Amino acid sequence: MNASTVPYEPVGLVPGAVSGMVAGTAFKQAWKIIEGEGDAPDAIDEDRTWRQILLAAAIHGPIFAVIKASVDRSGVGVVRRLTGAWPG
Repeated sequence: MNASTVPYEPVGLVPGAVSGMVAGTAFKQAWKIIEGEGDAPDAIDEDRTWRQILLAAAIHGPIFAVIKASVDRSGVGVVRRLTGAWPG
């Protein structure tokens, strides 16, 4: 690990947790629009069809990935502005 990665690791935990919460909220809203139901299915939800389970998984992944990448990229940009070095 080089010295420029150290400052971002502790700072990156908070935005990472926040991005997970934001992604969860965004997914729930997207699910309401797509399926018109309040709760998205879990993989082990007995009352949901394969179609619903796989659709929910296919929607959740990209939403989470885009939000996490946006937050991570913004976070390292802040670290660069504060320290003058790009973490990673």
